[in-house]
Amino acid sequence: MNKIIISKLDYSRIHKCIHDARQMNTIGINEAENLLNELNSAKVVEPGDIPDDVVTMNSIVKISFLNTNKTLRIQIVYPDQADLKENKISIFSPVATALIGYKKADEIEWIVPSGLTKLRIDDIIYQPEAAGNFDL
Repeated sequence: MNKIIISKLDYSRIHKCIHDARQMNTIGINEAENLLNELNSAKVVEPGDIPDDVVTMNSIVKISFLNTNKTLRIQIVYPDQADLKENKISIFSPVATALIGYKKADEIEWIVPSGLTKLRIDDIIYQPEAAGNFDL
């Protein structure tokens, strides 16, 4: 498995979200640990050095669940911006945690509430860094 890539800005903001959520008891221990493990294994780079095929915060991605052949278009957002009706998924969700830092065409096995699933990143429709938005 390739090492995931994350921007310094996303890295620090996600860490702060985890810290705040722990203080307010709004994140489970397992969710926090899974996300921290992903962050701690990542290659952290400047926002301008993020390749345009990497899933970052605020990216809009098209994914396929390979076990069910279901496709979904989601945006990975910070917890306070999550809105399922708009397909804005919190970084604290298992699917978003699984996707952050991976590249287009990567296949990822991850445990979601329904069990082990395999996801594929079919497309990155929007990535803030590729659009020149380095501070979203």
